[in-house]
Parts: sequence; C-alpha cells; structure tokens
Amino acid sequence: MLPGVENAFGQPVGSPVPGWSPRPRPAPGLVLEGRWARLEALEADRHAADLHAAYALAPDDRLWTYMPHGPFADAEAYRSWVRAVVDRADPFFLAVVDRGTGLAAGAVSYLRIAPEHGAIEVGWITYSPLLQRTTAATEAMALMMGHAFDELGYRRYEWKCDALNAPSCAAAERLGFTFEGVHRQAVVVKGRSRDTAWFSILDSEWPAVRAALDAWLDPANFAADGRQRTPLLTGGPLRGGA
Repeated sequence: MLPGVENAFGQPVGSPVPGWSPRPRPAPGLVLEGRWARLEALEADRHAADLHAAYALAPDDRLWTYMPHGPFADAEAYRSWVRAVVDRADPFFLAVVDRGTGLAAGAVSYLRIAPEHGAIEVGWITYSPLLQRTTAATEAMALMMGHAFDELGYRRYEWKCDALNAPSCAAAERLGFTFEGVHRQAVVVKGRSRDTAWFSILDSEWPAVRAALDAWLDPANFAADGRQRTPLLTGGPLRGGA
C-alpha cells in the first residue's frame, strides 16, 4: 500500500501527484520495434492469414480455453473477428511479428485504458506455437511495458487472467508483476463463472523490472544454441528474483 498523508481534518488520504495530467492513448498505426519481435497495430488484410495459419499449428484448441474469443472454424471466421475489433480504441490490438520470419505469430492488446488515472492493462495475449516460449514472446511484453511507462507516462500497468489459468499467472510473476488478489465470480466467460486474478507493475517498480528484462534480453545472455544463461526474475519485483 502506498504511504498516505493527512488532510486538514486529520484523515489519511493518498499522496499528492504533482503536475498530473491525463496520459495519451496508444496511437493508431503504432509500431514497436525490438531485436526479435515487432509489434504492429493489427490489420485484417495484413495479419489475419498469418495468424490463423500460426494458430492452426496447435494440436488442439486449448489455446482458447481461457480466452473470451475463439476457437475459429476457419480462416475467414478469424478474419471476420479481426475486422470487427481492429477499429476499436479499447481494446487496442497489436500483431506480434517474428522478425526472423516476417510473419505475424501472435496477437496482444492494451485495454481498460484509463488516461485520467494513468492505468493501462495488457491482455488478449494469444501466442501461437510459433511464438510460445520464445525470446520474441518475452520481448513483446517488454516492448509494451516500455511504451506504456517510458513513452506514454502511465503510472500503473495491469495483467488480469482467469485465476485457474496457472500458466498465465506464472507468466505474470515471471515478468515482474505483483499479485494483488482475486476478484471472485468477476465475470461470465463462455458460459462459465470466472474468478479473476489481478497483477500489476507500478511506475516506481518499473526501473527494476526494466533492468531485469534488459539483462535477460541482452544477446550475451544466450548461448550459441539459443538457451538462456541466466533466467528472468521470478516472483515479482517486490518479492525478489531468482
């Protein structure tokens, strides 16, 4: 909990935020360039075919279990879904392009964007087998965090997922998010009740998280066979790393 101050009545209140002003939203046509990944504002004609083909490489539909969308019957069904969401300001969807192949291999979004409060969430993370457990997958998350904190000036970066989605919860903690708790029976998704796990990174925590991500993504951290020499921090920035 952040330290507070007392007002004129002796009541505890939150610390002032001097010079605060609403933060800008992610801009249309956004491109974020990394060494292994490039994030581009999602477009149906440019990305849908690559993405559907990449998702079709999965042996089953478990990728979609915890997602509010999918699975899709065919490529045209997926393209239609992309067309329906690409013009939205929130969620703001991005394609994750593998710079080695030039092909889109996953999709992500900024959402629940609150410029007036400086809060923004990452979500709708849908990585195909071509992207899962790759350096590009981690770099994509680092690029989105960096844009939100360093370029747009947000104060709070959120991650939420089904509390039963153990891989997603583990990914949040691996990336440096702090677990905040569970909202019970928060939503109904695909006819099922969902408890939602909440995670966050604050702007005051971001420098330490950024340093850990930069160190892990440094090419010197990878052996000739592509294996990492030192693992990324786990357990969130407030609980120490490993």
